[in-house]
Amino acid sequence: MLYADTTLLAPSEQQPLFGRRVVVTAPRNYALRFAESLLARGGLPVLMPTIETALLPDYAELDSCLLRRERFDWIAFTSRNGIEALLHRCDQLGLPAAALSDCRLAAIGRDAERLVSLGLRVDLVPGEPSPRGIVAELATLTATPGQSILVPAPAVEGTPEPDVIPNFVADLQAIGMRVTRVPAYHTRLLDRARYTAELDLIRRGLIDAIAFSSAAEVAGFLGMVDTPDDYRRCVISCFGPYTAANARRMGFEPAVVAKDFSSFDGFADAIAAYFR
Repeated sequence: MLYADTTLLAPSEQQPLFGRRVVVTAPRNYALRFAESLLARGGLPVLMPTIETALLPDYAELDSCLLRRERFDWIAFTSRNGIEALLHRCDQLGLPAAALSDCRLAAIGRDAERLVSLGLRVDLVPGEPSPRGIVAELATLTATPGQSILVPAPAVEGTPEPDVIPNFVADLQAIGMRVTRVPAYHTRLLDRARYTAELDLIRRGLIDAIAFSSAAEVAGFLGMVDTPDDYRRCVISCFGPYTAANARRMGFEPAVVAKDFSSFDGFADAIAAYFR
């Protein structure tokens, strides 16, 4: 028997985030998905991407890896952006998506569903949805030492690179893998001038929570505010322990840290639980 999903038909007043304004700092390709999760719980997402992800002007390095993919035992995706960038280059090079099956694939959380939707087999989806989760499970495989792994990663502009990818590369090397890190897209901070209205809402205490899903978003936000007083009445929320650790290093004290960081639904639930 099929049952209807009536979540969005229930009165907004009955939803756990009813009336709560949540600033979403994720780049627009992620912000739309997160906003949907907040809306489903009655929240009022205020979209304020502090960073932007975009294609690179030059893909010679990545193209070379794709054309010689037989050199790699694994491709490890740490973000949906990395997946989309590789699919874009496959298209530009005239390669079918199935060409990625020449390597074993590792992906995190819901990102794996994108690969599966193309008919690809994902060989490793870690129980902990993080780069460290990938390393932990690769470390249990007896064939891992000596194998080669391709890591499509962002090229970060305008701010020091967060430690997530460097730590991932170092951890892979520590378990004996031969790592090739290659730029797949770039991440840049956005100018505060585009957010006059949103920043005014934050300063006036009309925003209930600010939601960060990456360290780069935190750095981008800090470049848009003048002092901690600007956001002192907002609940700082982080998409899992790694984003929270980076936020603390940059001077924040998160009140919400999602325990389920495999999807934006888990993040929205964590924010809702705080306000409930």
